[in-house]
Amino acid sequence: MPSFDIVSKLDMQEVENAMFNATKEINQRYDFKGSNTNLSRNENVLVIETEDELKAKQVNELLIGHFVKRSIDPKALEIKSTEPASGNRIRQSYELLEGIEQDTSKKIITAVKQSKLKVQVKIQGNELRVSGAKRDNLQEVISIAKKLDLPLPLQYINFRD
Repeated sequence: MPSFDIVSKLDMQEVENAMFNATKEINQRYDFKGSNTNLSRNENVLVIETEDELKAKQVNELLIGHFVKRSIDPKALEIKSTEPASGNRIRQSYELLEGIEQDTSKKIITAVKQSKLKVQVKIQGNELRVSGAKRDNLQEVISIAKKLDLPLPLQYINFRD
């Protein structure tokens, strides 16, 4: 019976590479000369520390550009908080989204059930396993999931016949 998995995973090495390239570009740009702008990552939290809101927004746009160049979906970057830091600076925290949450899984499952396709969708931790008798039905499930326009990037892996 054909099956595949719907997951939301990030390649952390590519995230590190995107951060490194963004830091390199920040150090070279004229509008950031003399500013003390830092990018750091701790597990699934990315922190930008800079002088003002404008620079924080520019760093965010730079980071998203480098994410796209590294083929990381920018939906994986969600702002958590903006807070003042020491020395009249701003600290923005971003969460790197990984795994499919329970309510998002249920949205996908209800959309698949409403389509009346003959497939089974099972929640396995933070991913979904879709299995069915026909390969065409599984491809239809992928298109249904893409049409939902969820706030996190999805990947479709482990396709087995």
